[in-house]
Amino acid sequence: MSSDPKSHIADLMRSALLSVAPDQAATPIHIERPRQTEHGDFACNLAMQLARSTRRSPRQLAQLLVSELPYSSLIESSEVAGAGFINFRLSAEAKLSGLLDVFEQGADYGRSLSGGRRKVLVEFVSANPTGPLHVGHGRGAAYGDSLCKLLDFAGWNVTSEYYVNDAGRQMDILAISTWLRYLELSRRQGPLIDFPPNAYQGDYVREMATQMLAAHGDRYRRPFAGIIADLPRLPDSTRTDAEATRQREEYLDALIANGKQLLGEDWKYVHDFVLTEQLADCRKDLEESGVHFDVWFSEESLFETGLVARCIERLDEAGHLYVQDGARWFRSTAFGDEKDRVVQRDNGLYTYFASDIAYHLNKYERGFDRLINVWGADHHGYIPRVRGAIRALGLDPDTLEVALVQFAVLYRSGWKAQMSTRSGDFVTLRTLREDVGNDACRFFYVLRKSDQHLDFDLDLARSQSNDNPVYYIQYAHARVCSVLAQWAGDDVSTLAAAKLGRLDGPLELALANRIGEFPEVVETAASDRAPHQIAFYLKDLAGEFHSYYNAERILVDDPELRDARLALVASVRQVIRNGMKILGVSCPESM
Repeated sequence: MSSDPKSHIADLMRSALLSVAPDQAATPIHIERPRQTEHGDFACNLAMQLARSTRRSPRQLAQLLVSELPYSSLIESSEVAGAGFINFRLSAEAKLSGLLDVFEQGADYGRSLSGGRRKVLVEFVSANPTGPLHVGHGRGAAYGDSLCKLLDFAGWNVTSEYYVNDAGRQMDILAISTWLRYLELSRRQGPLIDFPPNAYQGDYVREMATQMLAAHGDRYRRPFAGIIADLPRLPDSTRTDAEATRQREEYLDALIANGKQLLGEDWKYVHDFVLTEQLADCRKDLEESGVHFDVWFSEESLFETGLVARCIERLDEAGHLYVQDGARWFRSTAFGDEKDRVVQRDNGLYTYFASDIAYHLNKYERGFDRLINVWGADHHGYIPRVRGAIRALGLDPDTLEVALVQFAVLYRSGWKAQMSTRSGDFVTLRTLREDVGNDACRFFYVLRKSDQHLDFDLDLARSQSNDNPVYYIQYAHARVCSVLAQWAGDDVSTLAAAKLGRLDGPLELALANRIGEFPEVVETAASDRAPHQIAFYLKDLAGEFHSYYNAERILVDDPELRDARLALVASVRQVIRNGMKILGVSCPESM
């Protein structure tokens, strides 16, 4: 019972139900924690569920159920409240018994078997490797990594994956951007042509161009005439209309075509060089953030293995494609999408959507029980067409979950950063970590539900105050470490034998009760795919600890009471460690 009071109370309610209404014995029994602590530790609405079928008022049925509850030393009281709720209060013995679980399980306290070792693939970040990761990517990285750790702690067999978009137009744009900067540097006479405004502009592009020139000299220089051949005119830079945007994209595509023709086989070097450089930088940035992937999956491999072509033919054979204006279209409107989607253009090239369909087919073929995609909230409209393609392939779309992540917006003194990767005007994840520290970065990112807007307060994240939640929790951990260091007693594990019955104050029992909630919080957070629930719980735990620490002396002269209080605060420390590990945040022993 100690680690799962909900199950114990549910068993008591089941026994009472068998006495009062045996014909309703199969009714599911839901035990929840009340939102207001004055309503008790747990509540059950069974009487309200069965009032009509038993032809009794909810309160009358609740009174009957309470009267038939078996005795339990772990329940202090049970009472009928409101319209027919049954509220339960745990005894001191029940609240304190959870501390024994902490000492017995240590770093595994709170672990669950609810995942049943089922295989789950969590794919997140998956940003085009066309530039440094920015603070928007950082939130997806922190959420995805914390979710992986949470699911693992809840008993799932987790694989984390980064889908590398190493095929397609965006990598071509980065390659041409770098090559043009290389040509500028190699001429040493300023710009060769007007640099496309819709190419990648950041300093990192110039850095890659400098590396190319240092390593290979003029090897990749080509005649000026070939570079500008048949280029359309760029519209005036002040124009922002749709036609001007289309013309700029045509200009960029023409440059890419000229670059590919002039460089020939050397184009692959330029393309692979920028890919390798940016992917390495991305990997390093993520690893420094504490984010490690089990698999880096190449989009290009889907074409090399023929899976994209096989996938499209499978859809065609099933009657889900049609040809219009020379292109092949997927009937995604038949599956709830707002319009049909092109999967193969009239020039024979496959679209991004085609490779995405193939990628999801590959995920299913790898035998995962659950697929979780972590996408930016701007991809919301992409969900129906992907689910539709999965269904069209004869696969179960319910295997796929999509967790949407809103971008984070940085604020300092009212300043708001932009996030455009092509323009180069963005704040990198690396810069943010250097500014506020990795711990604050990770914690603040998961402090809100992933699909909620997040204003990232840089001043608060850097502050050493109780208003900074990560500092507040880490300070609680450091305080416990200080107390245990002052104690200088035997191994902390000896405190498992402490006489916990000496803990009878309201703050002590409330703190012990909070500790006992952790396994339940883990299961609920994992089920809801909500690491922020762990963050909220740790804030509450730290708050109750600080209140207790400020109100009571722990290292008292009475050995029994001292050891009981030490056992309590040592349990707080262990739970903070377990929870912060899920969130990827460190626990310093001194601050």
